[in-house]
Amino acid sequence: AGSLMTTKHSQPQSTFAKGPTSTSTNAPYFKAAESTEIPSYVTKCPSNGLCSRLPPDCMTCNTNYSCVYGKPATFDCKVKPHVHCVDENNQEQENFTINMTCQFCWQLATTDYVCTNSTNCMTVSCPRQRYNATCTVRDHIHCLGNRIFPKMLYCNWTGGYKWSTALALSITLGGFGADRFYLGQWREGLGKLFSFGGLGIWTLIDVLLIGVGYVGPADGSLYI
Repeated sequence: AGSLMTTKHSQPQSTFAKGPTSTSTNAPYFKAAESTEIPSYVTKCPSNGLCSRLPPDCMTCNTNYSCVYGKPATFDCKVKPHVHCVDENNQEQENFTINMTCQFCWQLATTDYVCTNSTNCMTVSCPRQRYNATCTVRDHIHCLGNRIFPKMLYCNWTGGYKWSTALALSITLGGFGADRFYLGQWREGLGKLFSFGGLGIWTLIDVLLIGVGYVGPADGSLYI
């Protein structure tokens, strides 16, 4: 291995010696330009903070796939170039260890990642609808595997409709279709209005259906 590295270094030296002067002058210029370029991840890395508290984008760790799932594990890490951090004694360091739970990112608790939300699915349906979400692990959480992953989630978005308001309208003004109008169900609201709440029968039924949450907003969202 030592002779191979020596051969690699000796070859460029002989080439520069035989080549024109401009070639040897330009080589250091390109190296300097590359070294001054600051990677984009540096903006996510706090300067002179604890190395163990750095976001995962600021470090490179040796993956320990032999760890026991769900158990604490220690990983050897190194800060990426242009990242500066310190230890508990305020001494700058490059190599350090972090403690984390042995699990893949998609196995984390729901509070440890953020997912995209969909407003194109019905939350009030049987069976409950799901949608394809893209989830991203929070910066302070460490895990194995990809930090951005797909996940099937239940529709849980809301359009701002209150269950208490809908129920109150159904009890007091349900005979005029006020509850249905509030929920955005205009056809049913007009039907109740011109039939005087189905002679009271439709009004009583709607009180029960809204009370148990069976009738919800027309846009398919959840109550708040």
